Amino acid sequence: MSTIAARLAELRSRIAVAASASGRDPAAVALVAVSKRQPASAVREAWEAGQRVFGENYAQELVAKAAELADLDGLVWHMIGHLQTNKARAVAPLAHMVETIDSPALAAELGKRATALGRVLHALVEVNVAGEASKSGCSEAALGAVVAAVRATPGLALRGLMTMPPLSDDPEASRPHFARLRALRERHGGAAALPELSMGTSHDFEVAVAEGATLVRVGTALFGARA
Repeated sequence: MSTIAARLAELRSRIAVAASASGRDPAAVALVAVSKRQPASAVREAWEAGQRVFGENYAQELVAKAAELADLDGLVWHMIGHLQTNKARAVAPLAHMVETIDSPALAAELGKRATALGRVLHALVEVNVAGEASKSGCSEAALGAVVAAVRATPGLALRGLMTMPPLSDDPEASRPHFARLRALRERHGGAAALPELSMGTSHDFEVAVAEGATLVRVGTALFGARA
């Protein structure tokens, strides 16, 4: 078994344990393998070990890897980094889901590009739950307007919310932010309308699962340190 395959098996086990411990079905939590700044060969290795969903932060890197790995059946790309409207053209043909929609303008541009391609992009609205100036994502006050914009945009299918809490060495420090995102979902239609909550990374994904994450974005714990 390769190193990546072994790490993937361990991650799946940890996700399952965290889900079961909180009374959730482990199958309700999907792993998004964050391949930012990892070589395409690492993505291929993870795919060979059974991983299918990968997250990229940069449009140019997504374009390059998607081309290099076009032979991999069932490979699914999520855009998980901040996306400028002028990069929507590059992302729309490739991404299954864009997790970082944070404005009506970005929603409109992505929807326009997807519609022109005859595609429907799954969409998450990114919320800056901690109000950090250094982080992207819409404010809680703006969330209603962004949700409404995505819902009204042809070419987009609203699936839920995403957040990135402040960095901390303590995984428990993320818990109130994850709980806040779950509360915001309830305020904007609940799980029936917004089934996906994307939250949790390598150091705090077990806390995220306990707080209701359906997508966890894990890079370092799977691939090791970035190049």
